[in-house]
Amino acid sequence: MLMKNTKKPSDSKPKGVDKTKDTTGKLKKPANIFKVSNAHMRLASMLITAVIFAIILYPTDFKPTIKYSIGDVVQRDIKATADFFVEDKEATQANRTIVVEHVKTVYDHDDRLTGETTRRVTRAFAKMRPIFTSLKQPAKSINKTEKNSKSPQASNNDSTAISEPVPGTPSGSKPAEDSKTAAKTDSEEAISNDKPTTPTPIDTAPPFDLAWLQKDQFEATIGINVSKGAYNVLIENGFSEEIQKLINKIVTLIFKNGIVENKEILLNENDKGIIIRTISTKKELEIYNLKRYYGLDQAKTMVRVTGQPFLKGVDYTKLNLIVDFSQRLLKPNITSNISETEDRKQLAIDQVKPIMYKIKAGEMLIREGELVTRMQIKKLEQLQAQTEETQQRFISHAGSAFLILSVLITAFVLYHSRVEKASTNSDKNILFMTSMLFVFLLIAKIFCMLFDPSLTSTPFPTPTAPFGIPMAAAAMTVCLFLGIQTTIPFALVIAACTAVIFGNSFQTFIYFLISSSMGAYWMISARERKVFIIAGLKLGLLNALLAIIIDLQMESVGGLSLPWHAGIAFLGGIVCSIVTTGITPLVEVIFGYSTDIKLMELANLDRPILKRLMLESPGTYHHSVLVGTLVEAAASEIGANPILAKVCGYYHDIGKINKPLYFIENQAGGKNRHDKLAPSMSSLILIAHIKDGVEIATQNKLGPEIIDAIRQHHGTSLIKFFFEKAKQLKGEDAVNIRDFRYPGPKPQTKEFGLVMLADIVEAASRTLDDPTPARIQGLVQNLINQVFSDGQLDSCELTLKDLHNIAKSFTKILNGIHHHRIEYPEKSSTTNGKTDVKGKDLRSKDGKSKDGKGKDGKVKDGKEKNGNPDRQQTDKTQNSGSDNKKKDSGHLKRLGL
Repeated sequence: MLMKNTKKPSDSKPKGVDKTKDTTGKLKKPANIFKVSNAHMRLASMLITAVIFAIILYPTDFKPTIKYSIGDVVQRDIKATADFFVEDKEATQANRTIVVEHVKTVYDHDDRLTGETTRRVTRAFAKMRPIFTSLKQPAKSINKTEKNSKSPQASNNDSTAISEPVPGTPSGSKPAEDSKTAAKTDSEEAISNDKPTTPTPIDTAPPFDLAWLQKDQFEATIGINVSKGAYNVLIENGFSEEIQKLINKIVTLIFKNGIVENKEILLNENDKGIIIRTISTKKELEIYNLKRYYGLDQAKTMVRVTGQPFLKGVDYTKLNLIVDFSQRLLKPNITSNISETEDRKQLAIDQVKPIMYKIKAGEMLIREGELVTRMQIKKLEQLQAQTEETQQRFISHAGSAFLILSVLITAFVLYHSRVEKASTNSDKNILFMTSMLFVFLLIAKIFCMLFDPSLTSTPFPTPTAPFGIPMAAAAMTVCLFLGIQTTIPFALVIAACTAVIFGNSFQTFIYFLISSSMGAYWMISARERKVFIIAGLKLGLLNALLAIIIDLQMESVGGLSLPWHAGIAFLGGIVCSIVTTGITPLVEVIFGYSTDIKLMELANLDRPILKRLMLESPGTYHHSVLVGTLVEAAASEIGANPILAKVCGYYHDIGKINKPLYFIENQAGGKNRHDKLAPSMSSLILIAHIKDGVEIATQNKLGPEIIDAIRQHHGTSLIKFFFEKAKQLKGEDAVNIRDFRYPGPKPQTKEFGLVMLADIVEAASRTLDDPTPARIQGLVQNLINQVFSDGQLDSCELTLKDLHNIAKSFTKILNGIHHHRIEYPEKSSTTNGKTDVKGKDLRSKDGKSKDGKGKDGKVKDGKEKNGNPDRQQTDKTQNSGSDNKKKDSGHLKRLGL
């Protein structure tokens, strides 16, 4: 039964050990460039790093506050402490005035007005025309019928309708008689308008009464007021379609040319032209010939001129009616758009860059004894303005710096308190994480500056910047070397710091926290290069999804922003995998870490050092391969790193290459070189293979993990065989036990503890006479108990449950290695008619041959004279006696030898 392990496991996964322990268990502190003296020094280094980080990201300049007025005497010389610019506001304003003067006035052309007017005319005439379709009497009898009517108003209207000229017709176009008649008609119409009456019904022609009843409707439809005389003319002509078409034709031609409300204002723009913008199509056209357009009065005058070709042969009364209707239907269809013009002027003003004069650092602004001028005041004011702005920025940036500093200190204290109990290289890990944090936050700051429109011109919107930064590469790289448990707090820190850089954006914090955490999660089992590619694709898709969610949350879904951000985020994930792939070898070289990918390369048995071990120390090579197999299986059972354990098992005994014949597994012919050496010398030779192994591993750049495994795989265990032999030769009091112990340190990690146990168990299993499952199980449990009782596992993380699982795994593997085989007889021969069976295996069931040789053909003397403590041999013996000298005349052969 295994004894209780009182060692508390640590939560962290150590990657390497730099401390050593002597035989008393006290820590030794070898030189290490990553080490500092104590926790206070480590905390001080973290504070200094954070302060430097804040200073680099938030540089500020301080300038003195100086006040002068024009004409004051300068008390002392003042120089510019940094480069800055002074704006010449007068010159800038002059440029803006010039630009405004060149902005063309925008006029809107309402091309819909022509269609609306002609449709109203057509609709008004079309509604009235059906009234006269049933009228059978000639149009000339209208006056005679109305004169016979009893209504005096009807008689008056009749005379007015025949002779009344159309209002608004130019007097120059009528004869003198018409002018007198027009004056008389106008006065009569005025009296009639003062006392409006409705025409009495006409029994002989009811449609005329109906037409008068619909006069108001006609006016509402056509959009103008119609006098009684003009309306009587329309009735007389039955609202002729000819009149309608002539009115529409004239109106269309006038509108097509263009009518402006005030032509005098328009002609003021003749030098620079105007912009005509069609309302329906939004098309714009620059016009420089402005005289072509009519003013409203000019358009009315041009009605008679424009209609002259179409009005030839038309009755004078109808002609005046057509001209009058056409004039009153005209409206300006080209109007000034003041709002749009002002917007374009303001846009032109905004595009005018201020005229700046550059003042270089060190340039003399004012000299002592001079009178202050206006330009010097401007320079001082600009210097003062930058000083105040800088101080405001400093207050804001100082708060951000202290916020980041607080996050870093908190993370450091929590990490340090967690790893202090474990014997890991925490100082190197802290330096590594600090370096990664600094580099990637500097990258984030550079991205923020590149996408800041106030600092540089960029075609990309500022919110695009965070999505493309490969910040997750930092967490992915940390996960490769320090594990996921350390990476998650690191992701929190780097996400918070990045959010501060981008204006304390909560969305930025969430984006980088999720991206970094998941990127690290996908790199946990990175043992092949393709894992980087797969992780990059997954991270790209995740980033794109997060970008879409953030845009939806911020309601930034207009235009191409949504697909643009998603595409940039996807590319950011791909870049993260590329960056991680590129910096991983650099981190391995600079900090001495080893990833699983590097360990997989070291596990290749074709590597030169393992080939050399196979050729020069074949027994040690075979033993190392078996140890690697044992620890790999056991590491999978207890949650350790199986790749690291296997590689450590392969290389833990490479130091035996220098003196292979001093180790029993490499000896042949029963000769043991330790027989002629003193026990103390033999002990020194055995201990030396640790130092030799470290030197060989360093020369071959196997990495700190392999070196630590070589140094720790024996811990501070006792070389028992030679210690007992020395006591027999010199006496117990004359022997110092420290001379027969390995220097250590004891195993510091699960993987190194597994190598120690596998090394002892595999060596001892070779001494079993009959390796049955029960004997193998008892041997494994007994040896693990001995190692545990000796305190060799006190510094590693193996728990009692782990030791039970290790024992089961070792037993299973060793049963497979030491399984029994059936006996195969050789071919039978016939002599004198009898069959004689040759080749019979003379071994007994326990594996001992009858001629005194074991399975491997070597002589067993019972104690294996060298007593190699690397094998921790049992006290069982096998007596061969004189059978060692016998030889079988049949020259027996066994399968596999």
